[in-house]
Amino acid sequence: MLSIVLPAKNEASALAELLPRLRAAYPDAEVMVVDDGSADDTACVCKQNNINNLRQPYSMGNGAAIKRGARAATGDIIVFMDADGQHDPALISRLLARLDQGFDMVVGARDWSGQAGIGRGLANTIYNWLASRMTGFKVLDLTSGFRAVRADKFREFLHLLPNGFSYPTTCTMAFFRSAYAVAYEPIPVAKRMGKSHIKPLKDGLRFLLIIFKITTLYSPLKLFAPASVVFFLLGLGNYVYTYLTMHRLTNMSVLLFSAAVIVLLIGLVSEQITSLMYRPDA
Repeated sequence: MLSIVLPAKNEASALAELLPRLRAAYPDAEVMVVDDGSADDTACVCKQNNINNLRQPYSMGNGAAIKRGARAATGDIIVFMDADGQHDPALISRLLARLDQGFDMVVGARDWSGQAGIGRGLANTIYNWLASRMTGFKVLDLTSGFRAVRADKFREFLHLLPNGFSYPTTCTMAFFRSAYAVAYEPIPVAKRMGKSHIKPLKDGLRFLLIIFKITTLYSPLKLFAPASVVFFLLGLGNYVYTYLTMHRLTNMSVLLFSAAVIVLLIGLVSEQITSLMYRPDA
């Protein structure tokens, strides 16, 4: 059985057009809208289209809506898609076809024209490059919200998913870390209806934290080991300079050498913790 989950916050106008198309394309699928505390007519639109509406009493975030939808879905396959009209229901079949080839998650990958502005496009390019370096696989779209997953495997990582907008990043890295097969299917993206809930200035720090999270989710040692080497080389350089000029070991050199050891140990401990997080019985 197929379940289609749409997290929504004040997307009534877009849902009024999208839900009839979804129902026509997949009459036998379980379609549910997770209403993240909307203040518009989202509930009425769902009722008019005979769509299950899971309403949250207040806004908890896009990731929280995804988690609630994943818990409630009864299908073996879950398709997550945005409720703002960007994703064409006709494209779902392309994702499902790739799942039939043996993949565990298929992500609808946007090209540059599908990005919401130059800033978002540049940020996503950096995320994709970093994730590709970390995983050793070509990551075409780390932050896409349009994806099809095998429900049992996706639910293994619900405890890792954040309540905010970075759930796609987290689940993608979790699938790679657990050696589940991930595929990318290039898709066109329409211009969203309504106003985006992402505020670039306000969310700037959050996007920087995503970059750090990408690394720590997959292999913390790949972040901490180079940092440790940098501290060691700085300490060594400082020691050589002070030895040649003052013929002694300074406190700064000792501090930098100590930092190198501490950072490396933090990386080793973090690596062990990460390994425990991805145990099948976690």
